[in-house]
Amino acid sequence: MSQNLLIIEDDARLAGMVAEYLEQNAFKVGHALTGQKGLDLLGNKLSASPAYDLVILDLMLPDMDGLEVCRRIRALDGPQAATPVLMLTAKGDPMDRVIGLEIGADDYLPKPFEPRELLARIRAILRRGSQDAAKPGAQKNLNFGSLEIDRNARAVSVAGRLCELTSYQFDLLVAMAERAGRVLTRDQIMEAVRGRELEAFDRSIDVHMGRIRAAIEEDVKTPRRILTVRGVGYVFARQQD
Repeated sequence: MSQNLLIIEDDARLAGMVAEYLEQNAFKVGHALTGQKGLDLLGNKLSASPAYDLVILDLMLPDMDGLEVCRRIRALDGPQAATPVLMLTAKGDPMDRVIGLEIGADDYLPKPFEPRELLARIRAILRRGSQDAAKPGAQKNLNFGSLEIDRNARAVSVAGRLCELTSYQFDLLVAMAERAGRVLTRDQIMEAVRGRELEAFDRSIDVHMGRIRAAIEEDVKTPRRILTVRGVGYVFARQQD
């Protein structure tokens, strides 16, 4: 069954080339020239708009920047708010990438990019969700005190309060929770979710950890669930309140 992708990109020529390439690789692709049109399509405000499995979002748009579009996607009602977002950023501008990850993007790709790398990133993001459901015992929830991780629903709650996490952040949290009590390096954490290889300048794992802590910790300044092991990486606490 083909999966639906939405490209939000004001460069019609580039979007057309990308869409053609992705359609040759068994995806169905929609396109929006503006951020608002993309939000309308994603929020099913336009007739005949399908449910999208992933959004490819350009940072520079004529009506609003991609960061604002990403914020609004995460604020949508219903399951659309959790739609994975792959952000296209200007090459050599790591701050945009960090901000994008902080507000809920699942991954980023600097322009110009190779279509094959874009395809690989898309497949990796979509695969993470499908693999989780296919795991033996995936129906079993993970519970640590008041923290509950529902792998089937891909939802996290603390004392009954639903926590907002991106698809990638959910997978990072599950990977750490499954290895509770073990100190993991950044490389080991990324490998556990089969993400892309870390680049030398890339500290995106720390950004994601900050977002996860903001969602599940009572006090992010003194975390009790995800602890930093200085000079090594992180450890997910086995015993929690």
